[in-house]
Amino acid sequence: MPKVYAETFEQIELAESLGMELCWFTEHHFIDDGYLPNFVPVAAAAASRTTKMRFSTDICLLPFRHPIRLAEDLAILDNISNGRMELGAGMGYATHEFQGFDIPISRRVSLTEEALQVLQLAWSGEAFSFEGKRYRFSDLRVTPDPVQKGGPPLWLAATSPAGATRAAEFGTHLLPQGPKHLTIDPWKEAAGDVSDRRIGLIRGVFVTDDVEKEWTPIASAEQYRRDVYVGLIKASSDHKSEVPQRSGPRETRLPIPLNPLIWTVGSVDKCVSELEELIVEHGITDLVTWGGPPGLPPSVMNNSLTRFAHEVIPELRARVDT
Repeated sequence: MPKVYAETFEQIELAESLGMELCWFTEHHFIDDGYLPNFVPVAAAAASRTTKMRFSTDICLLPFRHPIRLAEDLAILDNISNGRMELGAGMGYATHEFQGFDIPISRRVSLTEEALQVLQLAWSGEAFSFEGKRYRFSDLRVTPDPVQKGGPPLWLAATSPAGATRAAEFGTHLLPQGPKHLTIDPWKEAAGDVSDRRIGLIRGVFVTDDVEKEWTPIASAEQYRRDVYVGLIKASSDHKSEVPQRSGPRETRLPIPLNPLIWTVGSVDKCVSELEELIVEHGITDLVTWGGPPGLPPSVMNNSLTRFAHEVIPELRARVDT
């Protein structure tokens, strides 16, 4: 694990030197591979080694975070990075995580919604009081103040119309975790004017002119990642209808719209074409690819990341901007 962390930071530095603008960290607990239960120390280390790149999460699991401690952590990270922090949040679904923290999964909605309210109050720069079902605070002033007025921008994950409506009600950016008609469309309908809001998505991109030779070892690692997620989904009460598709034939591209495990693999022209279609059709403003595949050195992605930055992104920007 020390080597994994060290090479990850090297890859983040490379990504910034290539002009990439975003780095998102995930969160899961009690997984055999140990990745990644706490983004806070990792984001701090990454921020200290960069100057321009922004950092966020897809996603931070709010039911497992005390909102005051999280508000303090993000405020400190915002100061360390000089205003480069954001926070992508969700309420989780993995049954074993709720069991591990001894938190009833039935409380996840209230824990998430109250945490969002508390975060916004804590970053207001003023003392506040709050009384909810899960948390109570009286005349509390959280310090230090974040660099960004109102605190780090908030994103909210949505797998359903209910989650999309929640994101609209809290005025957050959106991390769609399901088909457009179940996430993006109801979010836009509920929010109205979303011209100042963003839609972010993880879409793995591997640029190669020899798919069979270069993609094969990475595909095996990604199969492991997919199997882990499918296992978590099967063990949960969420997304039951998606399980048969997610655990189907071992394909490079899974047949689920906006599935976070989909990859675009191939030549520059193929990558540009597929990503342009995805961005335009869904209104994606923030696109993040995977870094190091599970079980492999992060550096195996570096050549692809370099080609992605130098060959794919400029052409993609030109097409999308026009």
